[in-house]
Amino acid sequence: MLCRVLLVGAVLLAGCSSVGRPPTGDKEAMTDEQKAAIARLRGKVDGWIAWSSSRVGNHDIFVMKTDGTEKRALTKGEHVDWYPRFDAEGKRILFTRSKKGWVSEKDANRPEKWDLYTIPFPAGGTPTRVVDSASWGVWVGPDTVLFSRGTKVLKRELGPGKEEELVDSAKVPALGGAELQNPHLSADGKYLAITLRGAMRETGIYDIAGKSWVKTGEGCQINWFPSGDRILWVNPSGNGGSETFSVTVSGGRPTKDFSYDEMRFIDIPGRRSHEYFPQLSRDGKWLVWAATRRGHDHDIADYEIYIWQVGSPPEHAARLTFHSGNDRWPDIFIKGIN
Repeated sequence: MLCRVLLVGAVLLAGCSSVGRPPTGDKEAMTDEQKAAIARLRGKVDGWIAWSSSRVGNHDIFVMKTDGTEKRALTKGEHVDWYPRFDAEGKRILFTRSKKGWVSEKDANRPEKWDLYTIPFPAGGTPTRVVDSASWGVWVGPDTVLFSRGTKVLKRELGPGKEEELVDSAKVPALGGAELQNPHLSADGKYLAITLRGAMRETGIYDIAGKSWVKTGEGCQINWFPSGDRILWVNPSGNGGSETFSVTVSGGRPTKDFSYDEMRFIDIPGRRSHEYFPQLSRDGKWLVWAATRRGHDHDIADYEIYIWQVGSPPEHAARLTFHSGNDRWPDIFIKGIN
């Protein structure tokens, strides 16, 4: 069974929280092999990557070209800025900001600690607060965002728009009042892919109209392919203790019971293969994520940003950041694709 397979190594996911404060760290040198991997990107993809980094403080939003060049901070200050997401045109970045100073990702679903902001891209400037007391914000329309507030997932048009509650885990017995993390709406708007934490620890798909829940596994960071007929998530197995899995879905359910080998999407070789934060480009052809070789805490461990052309050999994945600070939650915008 699909869910039984995903139990492999689930105990590792007990660490999906963070304590302490992140290191600012130091720059690291690239090997010839890493330089060659980046060189293979040139001419294949033209866009930008946004991510959250602790290299100059608690965490700021950084951006770089898809070949790892032109790295710069887009935000600064004592807040924790994380979970950046480009809008469809690449003109704004939505992100989660702490209300005050350092806050750990283990408190990601404490609404009294976070707000959602946008910032112009590429110009930057002063961020604008768009939703109070919320986290895990993603775009679901030109001026509409989806986000979490504790046990709830809501949708809101920016500006004076009214909030629409899509689910409250406290009202759904199958969800048991769990914290709803990293929610994503399917392309047809009928289903939510959600990671449950707190009272429950699993991933699954929620049928909004039917108010029903289908468990897909014990991992985390579940998300949709842009086509809407496939999901991916981080599973606690593989080289380095985690890897990215994927299955096809129909009607909010996996289409069959997939084998372990059928589910593997990518698991890079080498020591730095503890992988998290997968995010696909809008055409589904490129994947960005972060990986570390030791540690697990999302906002403290030495994660580095990677990019991979979907379908190419895993060893062709290119590492784009070389810094001992914490780098996490990347997003990718490719020019000409919206």
